[in-house]
Order: sequence, then C-alpha cells, then structure tokens
Amino acid sequence: MADQIQSKEPQALLRSLIALILIAGCLWASQWQYQRGIDRQQRNSAIEAALLQPVISLDNIDENATAFEWRTVETTGEFDGENQILLKNRYFEGVYGYEVLTRFQLLDGRNLWVDRGWVKAGKDARTAPVITPIPKGEVAIKARLRLDRSLPQGAFFALPATGAGMISKLNAQSGLDSEGFYLDLIGGADPLLEPKVAAQIPELSDGPHLAYALQWIFFAGLTAYGRILIRRGQILTSKEL
Repeated sequence: MADQIQSKEPQALLRSLIALILIAGCLWASQWQYQRGIDRQQRNSAIEAALLQPVISLDNIDENATAFEWRTVETTGEFDGENQILLKNRYFEGVYGYEVLTRFQLLDGRNLWVDRGWVKAGKDARTAPVITPIPKGEVAIKARLRLDRSLPQGAFFALPATGAGMISKLNAQSGLDSEGFYLDLIGGADPLLEPKVAAQIPELSDGPHLAYALQWIFFAGLTAYGRILIRRGQILTSKEL
C-alpha cells in the first residue's frame, strides 16, 4: 500500500519541503509586519509626548539633539536668503509644490536649516514658485526640532543649484556646515515668519501592519491546509485502487 501511495504522488518530499518553506516565509513576514506595527506605535507615542512638552530654548540643546526631536523650541538668529533650497515632490491637499528650507545662523554662530513650509509650484517648469520673503536682521522664531534623518524623502532643487540629497548630503556637496538637526518653522514676532502652510506633522495612525501580520498567518495556514488536502486526496485515490 505504501508503494501505491508513493507512486500516486511523485516528489512528495519535495512538495512538502516547498510547503514548509512557504509557511516559514509567511510566518517571518507576519513577524516583520507585527514588529513594524510595534515600532510605529512607539514612534507615534514619542511624537505625541514630545509635542505636549513645554517650549524650551534651543540654546539648551547641543549636537546630541536626538532626545529633543519634535520638541517646540525658541531661538534667535538671522536667515541667509542666499542659501535656500526647495524640496520637490511635496503635496498639500492634492496640489503639487515644494518645501522651502532656508539657512539660519544662530547667535552663537551655529548654522542650521529651517523648513519655512509649503509653497505651490509655478504654472509650469519654467515658472518659479512664489516664496514668502524672509525678514531682515535678527529675528526670534518658534519651531519644532527635527532630525536630519526625519526629513521627508524627496529631491532637492536648489537655488542656486547645488546638487540633490538630504540636508547632510547637501552640506557635503556644497561645502556648507550645519547642525545634525533642522527646524520646522511655526511662527515668530514678525508676520513674515508665519508660514502660509506650515510643515506637516506625520500621520499618527497605527497603520495596517497588524492586519497584514494576521493576513500572513492566514496564508501560512492556507498553505498547510492545501498541502494536507493534496496529500489526503492522493491517499484516498490509492485506497480506491
């Protein structure tokens, strides 16, 4: 009987091995999605907690700014209108535009980039967007602290052209130095400091990761069940013979 069953399902061991590999892959994908969900929940909780913290002075933050990401800060300095970049591929309410980043020098001599918000793109590629002018001289600003790695992905179109990349890459290509963090401008005493469309806080939702994790477990079970059905069908056929 065993010989008949084996003859009715050629390469049974190979098929079972493939099924086990598929099941293992599904379980790994499920664990990966679950961990992504946990990481996202932790990130959201950290952002929400930071946004609720009181305003602090940027003078109290050194180069190790990781612990202060998303905190609201106040500082004084001067904008450098000669060093301004536009981050492409940014949308607001479905409209294409740019994120405007302007170099800013603090009173202690440190330099960083300030995201002054979103502006609508020109009517065509040859038309420059209308950018709010920057105030002259020293100004006091209020902003959210962001890390270089948290800058939204996109491409840089620099004014003047200085290459493409994240803030750190831009500094390397242009020879400019800046802190390892930047600021999302919220406002200030001067009306010109009020962004028409301020930099957006990321969506603080848990996302579909848990649902995807359960989906991969379902696929693993479906694979195992399918393999059992195929094997059972072969056994029943052999018995009939």
